[in-house]
Amino acid sequence: MVVTMVFLGAIVAWAAPIVIAHRGASGYLPEHTLAAAAFAYAAGADFIEQDVVQSKDGVLVVCHDIHIDSTTDVAQRFPGRQRADGRYYAVDFTWPELRLLNVSERINVSTGRPAFPQRFPHNGASFRLSTMEEAILLVQGLNRSTGRNVGLYPEIKEPAWHAREGADPGRALLALLSRHGYASAADNVFVQCFEPVELKRLRHELKTPLKLVQLVETDGENGPALLTPEGLKEISTYAQGIGPHLSQIMSGVDADGKPKLTSVVENAHQVGLVVHPYTFRADALPPGVKTMPDLLEIFIGQAKVDGLFVDQPDGAVGFLRR
Repeated sequence: MVVTMVFLGAIVAWAAPIVIAHRGASGYLPEHTLAAAAFAYAAGADFIEQDVVQSKDGVLVVCHDIHIDSTTDVAQRFPGRQRADGRYYAVDFTWPELRLLNVSERINVSTGRPAFPQRFPHNGASFRLSTMEEAILLVQGLNRSTGRNVGLYPEIKEPAWHAREGADPGRALLALLSRHGYASAADNVFVQCFEPVELKRLRHELKTPLKLVQLVETDGENGPALLTPEGLKEISTYAQGIGPHLSQIMSGVDADGKPKLTSVVENAHQVGLVVHPYTFRADALPPGVKTMPDLLEIFIGQAKVDGLFVDQPDGAVGFLRR
């Protein structure tokens, strides 16, 4: 199926549903490393996600959190550089310092235990953080050498927090994407964020024509209210899609094991928004769902979503091919 939309005077089309490699192939390799991105590319993903934060010297770094102690050895390499809350923040380090860190599978900083025990072990293997520019060059290089057209799916992490620190990752991201040829609604990139104020700024103040996606939290001010018919209509004035949590589309299963689907996808489609829910994990299935193919059948075959954020992209690609 091809989804076609008219936005800002341009006709935009892309295949649906798309497979978005969540933090790269994070189910197999440490998240957001270039190795995980390359694995995701080889697995057949349509888009590769990059969360971006900004360093002390203004470099856009691919990292899921504004703090870096849950995925790197920063506490061992730079002891004493934590803030009063005990956390280490990317914005407090220059890129030359950040590039020294070793990246490993995510841990719970309170317990020191892996968030996903069966994933890539803490075995001394060497992985590094990358800049957003390095991630772009990897994808573009592979597109040239393979003849494919895999897209980028960056997320601006906590822009309001960055602004209080004197940083502006949103503006920097648009400039970087433009320098590398991503400057129109037709280009193969989605820019996502949880904060509506930031997305509205990108659209109305910074005048970006790029496709924008409003991420939706499970609670709080950037949560369920955005998914009401009124909220979705408002989102459609500045974005082209939404990224809800999968629980906001499937609220559970009934006594017979049948999925209980909400009206979010239908309502979003009525106002011209695509729906890309997060996060599909083969090793963390929702209650009542036995296998990853079962979960994909619910969301693709029944809920009719337009894309999926997946930790193990090869499974989703294989499902769609079958």
